Amino acid sequence: MNVRRRLIPTAAVTALGLAALTACSSDSGTVGNTDKFDVVASFYPMQFLADRIGGDHVNVSTLTEPGQEPHDLELSAKQTAGLGEADAVLYLKTLQPAVDEAVDQSGVGTRIDAATLTTLEDHGDVEHEHAGEEAHAEEEAHSDEEEHALDPHIWLDPVKYAQVAEGVGKAFEKADPDHAADYRKNTATLVKQLEDLNSRYTDGLKNTRTKVFFTNHAAFGYLAERYGLTQEAISGLDPESEPSPARIRELQEEARADGVTTVFYETLVSDKTAKTLASDADLRTDVLDPLEGITDKSKGDDYLKVMESNLTALKTALGAR
Repeated sequence: MNVRRRLIPTAAVTALGLAALTACSSDSGTVGNTDKFDVVASFYPMQFLADRIGGDHVNVSTLTEPGQEPHDLELSAKQTAGLGEADAVLYLKTLQPAVDEAVDQSGVGTRIDAATLTTLEDHGDVEHEHAGEEAHAEEEAHSDEEEHALDPHIWLDPVKYAQVAEGVGKAFEKADPDHAADYRKNTATLVKQLEDLNSRYTDGLKNTRTKVFFTNHAAFGYLAERYGLTQEAISGLDPESEPSPARIRELQEEARADGVTTVFYETLVSDKTAKTLASDADLRTDVLDPLEGITDKSKGDDYLKVMESNLTALKTALGAR
């Protein structure tokens, strides 16, 4: 593994829920009861799969509004009930606990959990901040009982994302057999695109001046591991968690030691800490998009285009030859 476990802090994922249901494929806001195969996707990476694999046969709604950070959603009883009207729900268990709970309560027949279609990994120790020594002592006493958080950001690894796509395609075929042939064809097309994307990342990042990159939160562990890089995150798996002063000092030292040139931030959360670190360490800033949602600030209008933009940014920051 090429992810530095010692220095990447993780944090417990915050209590989550769902914002208003909004249609992505049709702009109608319809959750179910259409003449198509009605799919509810939990957030953008799941919506992209449903759209590409389902094609003309699906009506896809997303539980996360464009521009909404998935970790900050809220859920109403009405929205939970609306899930029961769908033919299928596509989600990523553990990323949004309130979604998990809503799915369990919904009664929807076809539940597709992306986390079961590939392997989730633990990409680092949890680094805790403490108000005082008493809190520290209490934490030490319970350290053996704690479990590290599994990293849910599988979609940022094209290989793992392709595995998920294949599983989603098979689930669509089973749930809507009348259109199985089209789902199979669409899945094969998407998997080929993801394989090509993986090849471009492999070729583009195999010869770089440095292998270390700084990110706003620890979303890129799978990507780093796939391409032999080292992610150093300001925050943990939760993008809203606050880094400790010690963590900032560590990153400043790492920048000097490893020739880091750039601090990456993202479009859906505050860039204040990233830009402060960059200013203090005399580093550049750029966007490395974790693709949790597409907005007018995104450098591309779909997953594939934003991932290409991310590749370009990484090649520049790492000094690709």
